[in-house]
Amino acid sequence: MSSRSLVHILRPLALSAALSVGTVLSVSASAWAAYGIAMQGEPGLPAGFTHFPYANPDAPKGGRMVYGVFGDFDNLNPVSVRGALTTARGIFADPEFGNLVFEPLMQRSADEPFTYYGLIAESVETDEERSFVEFQLNPAARFSDGRPVRPQDVLATVELLRQQGSVRPQYSSWLSKVAKVEAVGERGVRFTFNEKADRELPLLLAGLPVLPAGDFNAETIAQTTLKPPVGSGPYIIDRVEPGQRITYRRNPNYWAKDLPTKRGLDNYDEITVEYYRDQNAQFEAFKKGLSYVYLYQQPNPRHWQTAYDFPAVKDGRVIKEVFLTGRPANLNAFFFNTRRAPFSDPKVREALSLLFDFEWANANLFYGAYSRLTSFFDNSTLSSVGHPADAKERALLAPFEADVSPAAMRGEDKPPVSDGSGSDRALLRQAVDLLQADGYRFENGRMVDAKGVPLRFEILVQYSDQQKIALAYARTLARIGVQADVRQVDDAQYQKRKQGFDYDVTVAAFSGTLSPGAEQVNRWGSAARDRPGSFNYAGVASPAVDAMINAIVTARSREDFVAATRAYDRVLISGHYVVPLYYIGEQWLARWSFIQHPEVTPLTGFYLPSFWRDPKSE
Repeated sequence: MSSRSLVHILRPLALSAALSVGTVLSVSASAWAAYGIAMQGEPGLPAGFTHFPYANPDAPKGGRMVYGVFGDFDNLNPVSVRGALTTARGIFADPEFGNLVFEPLMQRSADEPFTYYGLIAESVETDEERSFVEFQLNPAARFSDGRPVRPQDVLATVELLRQQGSVRPQYSSWLSKVAKVEAVGERGVRFTFNEKADRELPLLLAGLPVLPAGDFNAETIAQTTLKPPVGSGPYIIDRVEPGQRITYRRNPNYWAKDLPTKRGLDNYDEITVEYYRDQNAQFEAFKKGLSYVYLYQQPNPRHWQTAYDFPAVKDGRVIKEVFLTGRPANLNAFFFNTRRAPFSDPKVREALSLLFDFEWANANLFYGAYSRLTSFFDNSTLSSVGHPADAKERALLAPFEADVSPAAMRGEDKPPVSDGSGSDRALLRQAVDLLQADGYRFENGRMVDAKGVPLRFEILVQYSDQQKIALAYARTLARIGVQADVRQVDDAQYQKRKQGFDYDVTVAAFSGTLSPGAEQVNRWGSAARDRPGSFNYAGVASPAVDAMINAIVTARSREDFVAATRAYDRVLISGHYVVPLYYIGEQWLARWSFIQHPEVTPLTGFYLPSFWRDPKSE
């Protein structure tokens, strides 16, 4: 190979002798092979690592796990856009259960911001500019029916995932930046990039699923299906009861069980995912234990404080645990639709963002358990709040001085703290002053614009907890003559209206990430503003936002990356695109005591694929 990369490089074969067999690296004496790739700098684990630090390599295998989830499923196709919202949990890229059936080219570490290590691809190469990426496939890789995983399978998968409108849009978006894909030698696949590519693309491609060539075609890749697919993952689908449950059975011939990236993971012989239409029913099933649900992830502070008084908790058979996490808080917020008046006016957004009384809601609805969101990257070093802009940030923001408030540059632009009454007079007056300076006035008890049009809008919500928060917000707004009508709709209508941006204000959430990158375009970028189905709920189209996203994805060092992300945070905060709500900087999990886990919790929080069942409980 002629190029060296920013990935962690293994020295020639003479130095690789110390590697364990589990790394399965096969290189010639003159080759340079990379066992992992990080977004910035080098992977955190050494070349000879034997297992992830958050996995117990001696974890016992066996037993049955039962997960409970809220919702429905009618699809086993992991990439179809048509079934994106109703694909069975666990098939692929499940944020909690992992990749049970299909696997990506490389395995992402849960203990680093954005790093991949060998799986289907045992090594990876790129150049200093990241103008290409080449993966060498592990010769041991097999699909569950015994077929080897070949470069031809990767090429066939890529061709299917390129189809816009048929597959989930992130895949076609990533592959639109690829000029050429080709097989290289016996086991290599090389992606050569076009001018649209960025430094994140090699890692995004490392996360592509690999489908067996011939199992899908241009027509079937777009369709939902209940036919169990063939993948390379640790489990095969055993039983399917649409909308009720899906059961996975461990593949006894799983090819990767001894790889460092898999040792100590995937420990159950059988995994069943039970679906519930009602969260109360799901919790009642958890309380019953042995024949029902074994874990319960608790997002509701009231429930966490009051619902665990049943006998199994008192006698220690059910354990409540709190896990710390280094992942940025999820962004949970009211999103103003700037495509519509009056929210196209930043002064209106700024005024109305003052009037959500977090202190009242936290005390009266949430047992004081929440913290107020102040940043788009709260609970992490990526947040700009509390950090004055440094020289790198000021240089990035210099062309966009008008887009960043002085307070944001100082790291001091954050939501106000109310007196907790739901009617803080000082904040009400501040909001009124901003609106009046913008041409609004009181008329017959209503806030109206210069033409006499009342300031009135609708808040679209999906479920009752959102409705409670929206009604609390509406009550405070009414005190200054602003009418906010809260409308709760069913899931189908909610999804349709959200995908078509048919709302004035809506409540939504974005998952926190330690490595923001290309996905930010779909959330806040100009290119996604008018693209139906995008996550740009606020309708942002800002050159400053676009420039900061570009700075993030092109950053080469961790220092440059943090500076770019904080600068981005300052721009978003200054735009008043959302009314930030709240977060909990920890994870709450209840489990039956026969479900156990390693002592080490990774950076991103508890990692369910590393849990196991006590053999004595069988």
